[in-house]
Amino acid sequence: MKLTNVQIHKYKSIESDQSFKVEDGITVLVGMNEAGKTSVLEAIAKVNYFTNDKAFKFDTTHDYPRKEKKKLDKSGEDPRAITLSFKNDTSLLAQIEDDLGEGVFTVENFTYAKKYSGGGTFGGVKANLSKFVDYKISEFGIDDADLTTRLKKCNNAAEFTELLKTIEDDEHEGIKENIETLEAYFENSWNWESDPLSEYVARTYISPNMPKFLYYDEYYSLPSEVVIEELSAKKTGTENEEYKTAKALFELADINVDDLLNADDFEDYVAELEATQALISKELFKYWSANNNLKIRFAIDKKIAKSTNYNNNREDKIVEHRLNIRVENTRSDMTLPLKNRSKGFNWFFSFLVWFKKIQEDKRSNYILLLDEPGLNLHATAQGDLLRFFEDLANEYQIIYTTHSPFMIDSLKLPSVRTVVETETGTKISDTIQEKDPRTLFPLQAALGYNVAQNLFISKNNLLVEGVSDLIYLTVISDLLKGEGRTGLKEDITIVPVGGLDKVTTFISLLGANKLNIVCLLDSFVDQKGKARLEDLIRGNIIKQKNVKFFDEYVAADKADIEDLFEKNEYIALFNESFAGEYAVKESDLDSKVSTILGQISKVIGKAHFNHYRPARLLAAKGIDAKYFTIATLNRFEQVFADVNKFF
Repeated sequence: MKLTNVQIHKYKSIESDQSFKVEDGITVLVGMNEAGKTSVLEAIAKVNYFTNDKAFKFDTTHDYPRKEKKKLDKSGEDPRAITLSFKNDTSLLAQIEDDLGEGVFTVENFTYAKKYSGGGTFGGVKANLSKFVDYKISEFGIDDADLTTRLKKCNNAAEFTELLKTIEDDEHEGIKENIETLEAYFENSWNWESDPLSEYVARTYISPNMPKFLYYDEYYSLPSEVVIEELSAKKTGTENEEYKTAKALFELADINVDDLLNADDFEDYVAELEATQALISKELFKYWSANNNLKIRFAIDKKIAKSTNYNNNREDKIVEHRLNIRVENTRSDMTLPLKNRSKGFNWFFSFLVWFKKIQEDKRSNYILLLDEPGLNLHATAQGDLLRFFEDLANEYQIIYTTHSPFMIDSLKLPSVRTVVETETGTKISDTIQEKDPRTLFPLQAALGYNVAQNLFISKNNLLVEGVSDLIYLTVISDLLKGEGRTGLKEDITIVPVGGLDKVTTFISLLGANKLNIVCLLDSFVDQKGKARLEDLIRGNIIKQKNVKFFDEYVAADKADIEDLFEKNEYIALFNESFAGEYAVKESDLDSKVSTILGQISKVIGKAHFNHYRPARLLAAKGIDAKYFTIATLNRFEQVFADVNKFF
């Protein structure tokens, strides 16, 4: 059974009906802090929480919008809090058909509304009583039109009993025994008016198979120390979320807390806990790539706590059993209390404790509601968590909240819903409908990150200064290949870094991802940039030979990519791209200035001009190799030949 839609009527900051579709796999709620994301998850969880936890029951005092609370009290109404829409599994429909008969119940989609009082009502669960009676009467081999008609009019157990009383005589001998087998279908214990069979389907099949909800946030993380007495069956009402997780750990380990409290030796219990953590850690380290040298260690001991007994004015010694949870780094041979390790690791381990608890329940279907998962994880670890969720989504629906761009898969933005606080309460909408830039920021950041990552889809990357370099190299490479000459290899990606000052940053980023890098650069005019590049070379981040400069291909101390062209060729491109603004002649150029760009700048009296315009013109002209001199083509071919060798 799948959850398909959520409609929250009134709950905390949600003051008017808010509805959103739920994906079959993962649905993400994005919004700023205090926007109401947690309230959405809470409201869903309270429909059918997986344990009998009073914290997950609707309460008008705490949950109903405060500004409307007085009005509600005076009305005496029992309002609906939320309506969920579900889709039945085909296997469940087949099971119902086996019981009731073909075509008696074919409803795929239905709703379930939960009221603040705790009561719930189904919508759309409709069985065909007439077809059911015809099917059963035919199965029994009974030919009695009057009995069939009266049976179709039965609405509850009392009416069914009265009908049975009318088939006592010999004329109906043998029939009564068959009809009595139908009693359960007419029980109608929920008192659905004139619809006993639909009530039977809802009560017997739909309700037991509705998904249970598991809510989890950072407050459920395990503590470093647990007073085991607090987990005793005598203290099941503890409100401490950490202790709920600790209790789940003991249940996973099949440890009877009351037996442990009466024991003198704890080794067997510690062994069970460690066996359980080994099972959990095996799954944890499939996804936790940050550090695989960590292990959970347990110790159980007795501690003496002192308190004053004021009745006889003396001190009593109270023995407490305590579970100490520590994390060992096997590389450094050092252990620390669990709370002293990273919050991200604690979150991941504690969540798996909760998750393993529901995995043991094979009879129920679960939906995971996760509030700000991985909040304390590094960006790469959040990527690992997303991978974990993708695997879980094969078996579980997941709804989680976040404001981290690294917890959003930019390839699956249609699964994102936005949550925004407004003057009229929390609003929930699809991503494409949202206009608030603050709410959209994580989505924009995720999309930008994905675009940036996909610039480097090649293992082999040629770093150049700007987009104009990319255009020149791409166009001339294609021209040379068309002439059967050497161009740039197809598996090399040209990466424009946006300026010489950014070259060293890109080298560091790409080098950290173990990608092959060659730089093809203009001559440095900024000594700081040159010094930073030399630092990277000394630090073996990039090899000296992998940094090439255009001045190596011309007879000059300094050169830009534009200097690979013959001067008259580049001047022609410049004049055409700036037609009506400038008209530069080769005779105007000052040969004492090193580069063609510097020479043109001096002529037009501007320190800088748009280098992209001549490159864009070249790409748009649709020229062939004959447009350029052999000298120009030779220089570019030598560049490509040298670059290709590195890869």
